[in-house]
Amino acid sequence: MISTLAASRGYHECVSCTTTNRKPELEIEFYSRPSYLAIIRHMIDTLCGRLGYMPAESSQICLAVDEALCNVIRHGYDLREDGRIRVQLHERTDLGLLEVVIEDDARQVELHTIRSRDLEDVRPGGLGVHLINEIMDDAEYEHRDGGGMRLRMRKKLPMTESTDSARLEVDAGDS
Repeated sequence: MISTLAASRGYHECVSCTTTNRKPELEIEFYSRPSYLAIIRHMIDTLCGRLGYMPAESSQICLAVDEALCNVIRHGYDLREDGRIRVQLHERTDLGLLEVVIEDDARQVELHTIRSRDLEDVRPGGLGVHLINEIMDDAEYEHRDGGGMRLRMRKKLPMTESTDSARLEVDAGDS
């Protein structure tokens, strides 16, 4: 059984776990070494630009992914550099969203402990979960069967004629 903790802005609850049986458009697997994070940020930034996100929004999405990966490296693998991390990118133009899935084989954490620190507590660090929740439209943390964690982050695609049509079709199906 998969345990799930979700933070959502509520615009697409009907889309939950939409990519379970879909192959990702882009997938990369790498060791839990911080030196790889710049490559991942560049990959995400390039894809976001191709999808039509403005540079500032692309940078924010890169920040959310970077924070999530740093959390896996720091908290899941305790800074060990031999852990495996997988990042999948699902471009769902049919649903008007980008989904980033991050999986690891690190130790599982209790889902209720995944939260931002109190924002009144002014000090460095501890804001990764807060940033992810502020930047992305939806974030779901799950325990993976057999160990490890999965984070699904979703962001609405920029408004284009094709994504507008797809959203109207999805919305019409909800009526």
